[in-house]
Amino acid sequence: QVQFVESGGGLVQPGGSLRLACATSGFTFSSYAMSWYRQAPGKERELVASITSAGTTTYADSVKGRFTISRDNAKNTVYLQMNSLKPEDTAVYLCKARGPYIWMSYWGQGTQVTVSS
Repeated sequence: QVQFVESGGGLVQPGGSLRLACATSGFTFSSYAMSWYRQAPGKERELVASITSAGTTTYADSVKGRFTISRDNAKNTVYLQMNSLKPEDTAVYLCKARGPYIWMSYWGQGTQVTVSS
């Protein structure tokens, strides 16, 4: 019932930009906080950015000023605009939905972002 479709990943040169999208269905998107995580090989999964149902955003220090998270409740979609990309941004980026209780969490399948010259 719950479905995520992540898109927008790919290969980009340092300094370039990508826009990730996570289109969802099967739950009350507008009442859920949405987040983007990333995981690189051999590293822990890292919270990159979050946006609450009210639109309040938070960012990891490593991406602050470069990434922007946004949501379109009419489309049940959360976005991550990534600018000034660095090689250390290379990872699988995963979309997460979080409801008011800990078990109300859903994960997308992830999309690969590779930043390399």
